[in-house]
Amino acid sequence: MWHKQKLAPFEGPIFKKVIQLIEYYIEQGILISGERLLSERELAKQLQVNRSTIVHALDLLTERGVLIRKRGSGTYVNNQKWGVQVYSTINWRLPGHFFYQNKQTLYQQKIDKLRNSKTQIYDLANGDLPTDLIPKLQLPNISSHELVMHEKQSDQLQLGLPSLKEQIVHYMKACFAMQVDSDEILITSGTQQSLFLITQGLLKPGDAIGIESPSYFYSLPLFQAAGLRLYGIECDAQGIMLESLKKVVEQHQVKWLFLNPVFQNPMGFVMSDKRKKRILDFCRSQCIGIVEDDAYSNLAFNDNLAISPIKKFDNNDQVIYLGSLSKYIGRNIRIGWMIAPRSVIENLAKIRQHIDSGLSILPQLLAEQYLQNHYMTHKQLLRKQLKCRSEQLMNWLNTKFNGEITYQPSLGGFHLYANLPVTNTAQELMFLNNLLSQGIVVAQGSDFGDSLGKVRLSYGHFVQNLF
Repeated sequence: MWHKQKLAPFEGPIFKKVIQLIEYYIEQGILISGERLLSERELAKQLQVNRSTIVHALDLLTERGVLIRKRGSGTYVNNQKWGVQVYSTINWRLPGHFFYQNKQTLYQQKIDKLRNSKTQIYDLANGDLPTDLIPKLQLPNISSHELVMHEKQSDQLQLGLPSLKEQIVHYMKACFAMQVDSDEILITSGTQQSLFLITQGLLKPGDAIGIESPSYFYSLPLFQAAGLRLYGIECDAQGIMLESLKKVVEQHQVKWLFLNPVFQNPMGFVMSDKRKKRILDFCRSQCIGIVEDDAYSNLAFNDNLAISPIKKFDNNDQVIYLGSLSKYIGRNIRIGWMIAPRSVIENLAKIRQHIDSGLSILPQLLAEQYLQNHYMTHKQLLRKQLKCRSEQLMNWLNTKFNGEITYQPSLGGFHLYANLPVTNTAQELMFLNNLLSQGIVVAQGSDFGDSLGKVRLSYGHFVQNLF
């Protein structure tokens, strides 16, 4: 495995050949996640190179997060994605490491097996809007000829349907008292497309981005596919902590900060307005842009929460705001929007035009109808139903587990983040398997980059009489 001849196929200085060899072994699964490498001295001996060359190569791989070095223990292959720079994998022949890093855990394999069986499942890992809460929208009163004509004008509607953009202007004003220029709105097919366009248009492979830790951003393969390095920022009950952010920025050249500040997924916290302003001011001083994902802010269980977006306090065009209706009307009508300087959204719209030739008109018309005629009443229904299901879930947890599972009560949104009474991975797997035996599926904290014993429970799919 470690032999001087193994370096021959690679090009460049010796230390780069060592780096490429280790990367190749990881990509092919020869070195697996968490595996310990030979000592520096032994590697140098077997590869017949200077020890200083090995040290330099391992240091560079550690800096990128590919390896982890533990004092007194050795050097290991990183078993998480934090800090890892993987190279762009959007091509027809995905390299081996893409498949390996997305390999299912034993628990996930059991979930898939359960879903394929005829066993009844209570899927508390499902973060989508349940079907019984999806509004019944009527198709707009428009002829097929008019629809075709709209579609033919798609080149002129790259930024989205003007009438929908005007409804979004009214929505932002009514919900947050924000004045938004319709010329700064780009309609997208949801938050995922917005994030993809940002990674393709504003970032490049190897760039460092900061995200909350834990965060649903951690689970998104598009960051991995774009070759970005992710760094987690520690959080408390009000969101990311400024001291943790400062520390990460000092150590890494962070380009952008990706945040989900209101009913954060998975933790559910709401960042205070004071914290939002402090984070915004610091990022401005460091020339760091902010991407703000606002999926849940109008699903508050009371009216005294700080649901205003960070974008509301932005006077310097440093925040890109991402809105979406998927948590209100379901994921099948894929409509979202991006608010950013016009020059930015025009460039991102051009990228989309090259990739998929624009955006369909029909879902935009449905979204426009929802915002115009249904949003206010449906929002109240969602709040009431989700609050009720949240309370039912907490009562069930308290009754069934006698307080052993701890959590912070949800303030709104879709999720409850809980702590299991476990101290090691074997206990955690046993606990999860016990839930699975009852048909109960949850999302592990490790899916969001978190540590042992954390689970996310999505109460939208909790129905009391089934448990």
